[in-house]
Amino acid sequence: MDPSNTTPSSPDPQFLEFAQEVFQLARTGDAPMLTRLLAKGLPPDMSNHKGDTLLMLAAYHGQVDATKALLEAGAEPDRYNDMAQTPLGATAFKGYVPIVDLLLSHGARPDFAPPGGKTPLMFAAMFNRVDIVEMLLARGVDADAKSSEGLSALELARSMGATDTAARLEALGGSDTAA
Repeated sequence: MDPSNTTPSSPDPQFLEFAQEVFQLARTGDAPMLTRLLAKGLPPDMSNHKGDTLLMLAAYHGQVDATKALLEAGAEPDRYNDMAQTPLGATAFKGYVPIVDLLLSHGARPDFAPPGGKTPLMFAAMFNRVDIVEMLLARGVDADAKSSEGLSALELARSMGATDTAARLEALGGSDTAA
């Protein structure tokens, strides 16, 4: 058989069904089952067709225990999906303070922006998450960093009508090209 003339085999339907069940465990927060599967060798950075890892799904859906289990199993906290979103950015958007704290305590970089993406501070500012803005500022993030579109967290907050976070960032004397 000529190895250059082989076509990749189709994924096993049973494996695909299992994978879908695992992703659902992350979304629904079944930490005990995820922990058992991780102990049996499930890769903690397993991702779906959109690049969403188990950690991204657990964090985005507010599943504290599942997020913790995945982080403790070695899931990469800054791994981003196909839309240049990180778990920290997603939880800053959603406003899940306990998960933001958990991700930061497990090594998520508070100022990381994937190529073409935004920093967690930008997401928190855009969606008026004052408590998360404060957490990130306390970690020394650069409030004047620019997005791939050239906008600061303050400019993004203003563009989204996020008055509370805009006021907090204005108090820092942040850069603003619109002023």
